[in-house]
Amino acid sequence: MQVLVRDNNVDQALRVLKKKMQREGLFREMKERRSYEKPSERRVREKAQAISRHRKAARKKMQREGLLAGPKRTVAAR
Repeated sequence: MQVLVRDNNVDQALRVLKKKMQREGLFREMKERRSYEKPSERRVREKAQAISRHRKAARKKMQREGLLAGPKRTVAAR
């Protein structure tokens, strides 16, 4: 992964790098690899994640089709 530093602005380059790493899922992967995970636990976790993704996609599809109410919107204080 490569980030360009413009005008010696390291803070901005660091923010860009962190955002790229977050998007790639690098932080999540590092957290998962901190300790050993048994293969059976890994299968259970991955299956639960797949079910969660499927439910989320189904919920979004139903919202688009109008069968389910959309997410609640908060009204900003004036």
